[in-house]
Amino acid sequence: MSRNIALSLSYDGTAYHGWQTQANAASVQSSLNAAVSSLFCEPLKVVGCGRTDTGVHAKKYVASVRTGSDIPVSRIAYALSSLLPKDISVKNAFVVPDDFHPVHSCIEKEYTYYISNTQMRDPFWERYALHYRYPLDTELLSLAASHFVGTHDFAAVRSLGTPVKSTVRTIYKCNVARCGDVVSFTVSADGFLYNMARTIAGTLLDVAAGKIRAGDIPEILESGDRGRAGPTAPAHALHMTNVIYPERFGIQI
Repeated sequence: MSRNIALSLSYDGTAYHGWQTQANAASVQSSLNAAVSSLFCEPLKVVGCGRTDTGVHAKKYVASVRTGSDIPVSRIAYALSSLLPKDISVKNAFVVPDDFHPVHSCIEKEYTYYISNTQMRDPFWERYALHYRYPLDTELLSLAASHFVGTHDFAAVRSLGTPVKSTVRTIYKCNVARCGDVVSFTVSADGFLYNMARTIAGTLLDVAAGKIRAGDIPEILESGDRGRAGPTAPAHALHMTNVIYPERFGIQI
């Protein structure tokens, strides 16, 4: 009898061409596929909660795999982490109902974009944050970010990729915070379009630079014109920081 196993994990995306398996490049999914296949002694493929891009990191991420193995679930996370590269760690494993799916069962995802706001580069943030040497007015950026909250058509802040039925999404929060020299943009939503989080970050940086006015954001969203929003910010500073499922699945990340 097969079990549906959910895995909570985290990874440093620097060395990978994103989550999804690539024909000629390293990916997080292919590394995890190899580990679960070795542990459970059967060819297996994991399903992930999202297709993070090349260089994007995940502090909290959920994947699932179906297996006929009877290895106790309490031992799975430790065993998989011992088989994985050191930049990927499985933190916990859960037996979940057969109807659980990492993408379709998800009710909220959160991404955080980090900016190292210093005159000189900080080598300890080089892999995980965008260096931005000019002053950042967090009050102005918070005002700009507030205009993204709510249910909108977000076509203006996405890149073309896999076709979607609708570009309407609901953003639950879009916050700006400063901790010392690091400024963070945190966005949570019921789902994200391709490059949506990074384009929101790029748009906020254009507000900081005076290229876009904070009050123009509602009009930009209404226009649906990608050319009016900011650039797609570099991937290495983006982190998936939370993913939420209904309580009935019992997933604690």
